[in-house]
Amino acid sequence: MLFLRRFYSKSGRISQILKTNKPGDSLAIQGWIKNVRRLKNNTFLDINDGSTSSRFQVVVPRTPENQHLAPGSVIAAVGEIQVAPNGSFELHANQVEMLAEGRLQEGYPFSPKQKHPPEYVREHLHLRSRVDFVAAQMRVRHKAQKALHDYMDEQDFVQINTPLLTTNDCEGAGEVFRVQPDSQDLLKQMNRPNIPIEQSYFDSKVFLSVSGQLHLEAMTYGLGKTYTLSPAFRAENSKSPLHLAEFYMFEAELAHLEELEKLARFIEQMLKSVTSRLLETSGEDLSFCQRNSNSNSDLPWLQVPWKIMSYDEALQVLQENKDSLKTPISLNEGFSKDQELFLVAHCGAPVFVVDWPAQQKPFYMKVSRTNPNRVHALDLLMPAVGELCGGSLRESDPAILKSHPQLPKDLEWYVDLRKYGGVPTGGFGMGFERYLQLVTGVKNIRDVIPFPRYPHSCKM
Repeated sequence: MLFLRRFYSKSGRISQILKTNKPGDSLAIQGWIKNVRRLKNNTFLDINDGSTSSRFQVVVPRTPENQHLAPGSVIAAVGEIQVAPNGSFELHANQVEMLAEGRLQEGYPFSPKQKHPPEYVREHLHLRSRVDFVAAQMRVRHKAQKALHDYMDEQDFVQINTPLLTTNDCEGAGEVFRVQPDSQDLLKQMNRPNIPIEQSYFDSKVFLSVSGQLHLEAMTYGLGKTYTLSPAFRAENSKSPLHLAEFYMFEAELAHLEELEKLARFIEQMLKSVTSRLLETSGEDLSFCQRNSNSNSDLPWLQVPWKIMSYDEALQVLQENKDSLKTPISLNEGFSKDQELFLVAHCGAPVFVVDWPAQQKPFYMKVSRTNPNRVHALDLLMPAVGELCGGSLRESDPAILKSHPQLPKDLEWYVDLRKYGGVPTGGFGMGFERYLQLVTGVKNIRDVIPFPRYPHSCKM
């Protein structure tokens, strides 16, 4: 027993076995038993340790001592790597220790041999990392974050941790969550004259952030190129498979940016590079997710140049094909998802829709100097998910910005950024979970985040 403990303290991860081991090597592994097959002389254990979507076979002699091994149990095994009849590596174990019993008969919701629908799995958030499909999603999520961070670091961007508590509603849509202490006694203790009791802690209304953009801009005026990957919160009454109340937003800001097309090309190059890296590091997990989602694994948009078309051109295409659309066209709002997907199919590639009507976009977007009814904004439309990124040149003229009818109060500091050594800037935001849906083919956004929060559901 002492030998076994010392040996498996240096045990390897299953995902690395093919890369670092060869037949005849001694090996120690630890993991969960996913399936057990008992034949005349041997017992075959399918083991998974969370590092890969593939299971690893451990062969142990069929003895009375091994009869207690069952699905769900956690084991440590020591033995020698051999090649199975199907050409895969397997471990012929000479020592096995059970570290924890599975007890799957005592109310465990997932049958080892059954494929459960995502809606059912979602009802058991605290256990769903043990489902292969969810575990693969989480590994892809990790590698996608790493690829984004690596790419931005190579491009000399500075990562900024933008605040989650803020006094502004960046998008101006009113879809914010209020924040205040739950203790009424504390609020009364801290209350100051002329301050509403519910605002006693900060002396003002405070919200969960809907975007880190404005804070990111403040940093960009001193650092040049910045980005963040931070939680964002939207109080929307939406049950859409593309929306969450809490999600992660990837945002970037670039100084000395005066052309919207340069921003579009930066986004295209970033997404192609990050996705290519993800295919290299997580190809097995991506394929596993795509198969489970019955989606296309080719990602053909990696191989083609992306299109740019103006809002007016896009609107004309939709109006000429309105009989093929599921939703009516609105001149006062943006395009619906089915209209976005129609434009992508029409172009045969992802498409940047640029130069939007000013009334459809927030106050910080740069007004066209030749057509004040338009702003230099872009939406990136992608297959399957529709809008993936939204961005713009930022308004650099403090006078124009200050006179904007939608400029929120208490944002004098944002105008001040333009006064003291202001430069032209631009940037964009991308919903990280929506990007994961794009590359994995997962239909519901609630299945690409560990603990989804949405209307009427905030479990754990």
